[in-house]
Amino acid sequence: VQLVESGGGLVQPGGSLRLSCTASGSAFSIISADWYRRSPGKERELVASITTDGDTGYADNVKGRFTISRDDAKSTVYLQMNSLKTEDTAVYYCYGRGVASGSTVGYLELWGQGTLVTVSS
Repeated sequence: VQLVESGGGLVQPGGSLRLSCTASGSAFSIISADWYRRSPGKERELVASITTDGDTGYADNVKGRFTISRDDAKSTVYLQMNSLKTEDTAVYYCYGRGVASGSTVGYLELWGQGTLVTVSS
């Protein structure tokens, strides 16, 4: 089982992107998930979280601009990013906690490989 992020790319300031984080390789029911990011020269930062009940939380510097959501039928977590700023440039990582069933069974905590978001004019 692995988490695969997608949706990163180059966008102008003020633009939008939607990142996806999808479980692949085996059935995986996501219990809760976070999006992190790491910018060059900075520490890894928790950006957004979503619980099993759908409760969400955000870092102050993205609140009102970013929205985390989930589609349990697709074992996917999303991060909708609007009004992007140059300081949002980073590699974004998904971190998921869930239960695998299939070839791999049991509780797992997984990191995705990351997807690069570049905000530049």
